[in-house]
Amino acid sequence: MKIKLLKDYEELSSLVANIVETQIKEQPLSKLVLPTGSTPLGLYDELVKRELDWSSVIAFNLDEYIMNIDHPYSYHSYMRKNLFDRINIYPDNCHFPFRPTLSFEDKMNVNKGIDLCILGIGTNGHIAFNEPGSSFKSRTRVVDLSEQTIQDNSRFFDSIDDVPKQAITMGLGTIMESKKIVLMVNGTNKLQILERAMYGGVTEDIPASILQRHNNVEVYYCD
Repeated sequence: MKIKLLKDYEELSSLVANIVETQIKEQPLSKLVLPTGSTPLGLYDELVKRELDWSSVIAFNLDEYIMNIDHPYSYHSYMRKNLFDRINIYPDNCHFPFRPTLSFEDKMNVNKGIDLCILGIGTNGHIAFNEPGSSFKSRTRVVDLSEQTIQDNSRFFDSIDDVPKQAITMGLGTIMESKKIVLMVNGTNKLQILERAMYGGVTEDIPASILQRHNNVEVYYCD
């Protein structure tokens, strides 16, 4: 596993954008898994500036709240605002987890699966919305969000009472089938859990620790 410490958020965003750019240019038909939250915002701005050809790219989002997809705080809205409406990707090539979840998984598995998966990590060690205790074999499914995740995500909403309590998430087993995984980590508040996930025991109590078992993971951290 490759772990690299970076000097600042701008370098983090630029470096991961380089990885995505190389993937798209070398394999225009790439299937990408994309994250939401505050950490990837700089990455998306950087990718927009590079004016890449997204016309053949197929994108899959890691998760979505159980809420109206047109709500301004849904991940559909987030991705449209921060990336999809700013590039030439086809709307039909932008996939989010949904019910029934099997068809979402089927679309990922066509033509040899996911090429590149970009992840973040939660302060409790979750990746996507796979909360502590999630099975390492889990697939895309509906999950209850932990109190810690609800608290962490309340900064995106007007009130903590507005934060959805459930989401649909790509499972850990699904994520681990990606050919390459890049973990973006920003902030000293994530350092302790990152160290436990990368250097501690591999345990379902820290879902991100499963990445130790993947043979092509790169981790980039800035404080």
